[in-house]
Order: sequence, then structure tokens, then C-alpha cells
Amino acid sequence: MARLIVKHKVADFGAWKKVFDSMIRFSYGWIGHELYRDPADPNFVMVVNKVKTLEGAKAYGTSPELKEGMQRAGVTSVPEIMFLNDEEVLNY
Repeated sequence: MARLIVKHKVADFGAWKKVFDSMIRFSYGWIGHELYRDPADPNFVMVVNKVKTLEGAKAYGTSPELKEGMQRAGVTSVPEIMFLNDEEVLNY
């Protein structure tokens, strides 16, 4: 499994979340995500997307759909995007 991690600021979390939830990622191999907010700045978000393959993560992470979605959602900073392969995942 792979991860696509995206960090950025948004103008309004509620408006951003509606657009985020509406975006279709299944065709790229998405199987889930984790969403985090900075308690000191609730408009700073980090999304850890769980994807079947690194290729699918990269395809979506560089897609026009993602870029357009970020614009519609009110992303206000340059997004930091990382593509990673799972090395070890444990739950305690």
C-alpha cells in the first residue's frame, strides 16, 4: 500500500471539507484516508490518503482534478505533497 500526504491551509475548513468529500478518488485506487487539523490553526489540514499503489497515488496527486478541486475548496497556501510506500503499519 502507498500514501499520498497533503498539507496546506484553507480559507474555511467547512467549505473545504464539502469539496474534499465530493471528490471521487476510487478510480485511482483509494481505500481510505485520515484527516488532521492543527489545534492552534484549524484551517491548517493534513490528509493522509491510503492508496493501493504508489502509481495511483502519483496519478491522482498530479492530476488536474486535484488541482481544480483545491482551487474550488479554497486552499490558500502552496500544498506540500509527499508520496510514500508503506514500510510498517501497526495499531496499538
